[in-house]
Amino acid sequence: MKTSWKATMFACFAGSACMAIINNYAPLLFLTFQQDYHLSFSQLSVLITANFITQMAIDLIAAKFADKIGYRRCLVFGHFCSAIGMAGLVFFPALMDPFLGLVLSMMTYAIGGGISEVLVSPVMEGCPTENKAGAMNLAHSFYCWGHMAVVLLSALFFAVFGIGHWEILALIWALVPFTNALIFTQVPIQPPVTAEESSGIKALLIQPVFWLFALIMFAAGAGELAMAQWVSAFAEQALGIPKALGDLLGPCLFAVCMGLTRIFFSKLRAEQLHKWMVASAILCCVTYLTAALSPSPILSLAACAATGFGIGGMWPSSLSLASKRLPTGGTALYALLAVSGDLGCSGGPSLIGTAADLFGGNMRVGLGLSALFPALILIGLSLLKKEQ
Repeated sequence: MKTSWKATMFACFAGSACMAIINNYAPLLFLTFQQDYHLSFSQLSVLITANFITQMAIDLIAAKFADKIGYRRCLVFGHFCSAIGMAGLVFFPALMDPFLGLVLSMMTYAIGGGISEVLVSPVMEGCPTENKAGAMNLAHSFYCWGHMAVVLLSALFFAVFGIGHWEILALIWALVPFTNALIFTQVPIQPPVTAEESSGIKALLIQPVFWLFALIMFAAGAGELAMAQWVSAFAEQALGIPKALGDLLGPCLFAVCMGLTRIFFSKLRAEQLHKWMVASAILCCVTYLTAALSPSPILSLAACAATGFGIGGMWPSSLSLASKRLPTGGTALYALLAVSGDLGCSGGPSLIGTAADLFGGNMRVGLGLSALFPALILIGLSLLKKEQ
């Protein structure tokens, strides 16, 4: 492979890491925002919702814009939005009402996140690699490493310089998408199919196979975020583990396991993905139930981390299988599957929290219910096998 295409792959890897930066830095500061800007928990919830709704909206329209004005312009614009939004966390609250400033900054970088979510995967698919499914998993593993870097490096920065200097770190993190925007101006970009070859949204929606992939993506997003967002609270409330230790052994270890399994999946051939996804879904069912039911805090926490091994390969492998089964799907395919996955990312954690509330705040009940998500993946994979 020519060096130039290696540069494209590097830009895709960095694009995945940029998504992790914009999604995971601000939540580390929610209590700081609450104290400094006198925000309520309801206002903090609005920040999360604004981020989610903006990314969803961009998922839906990115396919149209990308096919009309080109992948390169969209990706460069998206990365600049990510950089401006991250820097906006510092400047926007100082220029207007702090709450509105935070909403504006998050919506700005969510535009970049939505564009990257839709376009980085097809750009990766368009690179002339021998093992496209493996390259896709490897690219998505950088989201996990980016998540780890944000949590660990931010924690180190705050420990050394104090959380009062979070503005400096926000500007440093903003340099990552800014730099990647410049890289995307130079590297070769080749969509997997041209706009003329793409079957379009309507053609996809009438194909049963597409809806099976949408189901798998929904369940993959729900299963991943249900654990990622609740494992810290679960470790503290249900297992009695101190918060600092729970954060380190919970979200960080979960991200490590996800990253490692995506590297493992990157070594597989496309024809091996289905059986390994089945095995991973079964593992997820076991780990969710073990985490919820085990009387041992250590075993429960280990099961939480091991869920990363099971769920990690689902999202990128689903995209690879979908592009193979629906080769003329084009940008529309990636956009619609991103929407399906994001719906799961929102609905999964909400279901877990609601279930826990219904049972008197019992997080074990909520987490045990998460076993439904890998069960849905198994159903989808089984039906896909029959459709072949």
